Amino acid sequence: MSNRGEVALVGAGPGDADLITVKGLAQLQRADVVVHDRLINLQLLDQIPEGCEVIPVGKTPGGPATSQDKINQILLEKARLGKRVVRLKGGDPFVFGRGGEELQICLSEGISCQVVPGVSSAIAAPASIGIPVTHREVARSCTIITGHSEDLDYGALVRLDTLIVLMGYAHLSGICHGLIEAGKRSDTAAAVVEQATTTKQKSVFADLESIADRVKAESLTAPLVLIIGEVVKMGELSVVLAEIGAHESGEI
Repeated sequence: MSNRGEVALVGAGPGDADLITVKGLAQLQRADVVVHDRLINLQLLDQIPEGCEVIPVGKTPGGPATSQDKINQILLEKARLGKRVVRLKGGDPFVFGRGGEELQICLSEGISCQVVPGVSSAIAAPASIGIPVTHREVARSCTIITGHSEDLDYGALVRLDTLIVLMGYAHLSGICHGLIEAGKRSDTAAAVVEQATTTKQKSVFADLESIADRVKAESLTAPLVLIIGEVVKMGELSVVLAEIGAHESGEI
């Protein structure tokens, strides 16, 4: 083994273990150390070699969390020992995953670092309930934002076709009201998906004004994805058609 190892920032996908990429899986299968987030599918750890060191560094909202500085330190220390380090991150490393920071710190310290893109929940969650984030003559653009704060440029957001909010559970109601106050129609179609692509997936459809109340009524919680825009109606139609198909086939 060389004196200086390497780091791979690997996207684990949105929840379903099968949605990791072939390249990401290959990185796992040759890793000496895996440093992973809280929301990855733990079944992926079945793929690592015997003797591989596993270091959980999850951040729990309002609870225990590993600081980013500490995570950076772990990556550097393990790579300097000549280890092949996989930083396994939910979704895609560069979509609100702080992968850019980890890439920069590794490269600035002379550590070889590559990025293996992953399937983001921003796209996978809508798709899992039949919503395409863009659709000809309906939506020519989609915008992904973080819902960690209600301090958003609502005036700009209301002009967008499809709006996808990640990590917005705590501020869901405030974000929806902010959009309406800025001019978004209160009857704009909206949907929320909880634990997308997993066996625990749940979803609700409503309009922008009532979607937060529906989430509360159905006891949905984080992690969830909010989708706002006309494309949501396609997901509602997909649900109806699926139910019709199930009835006709005798499945229900």
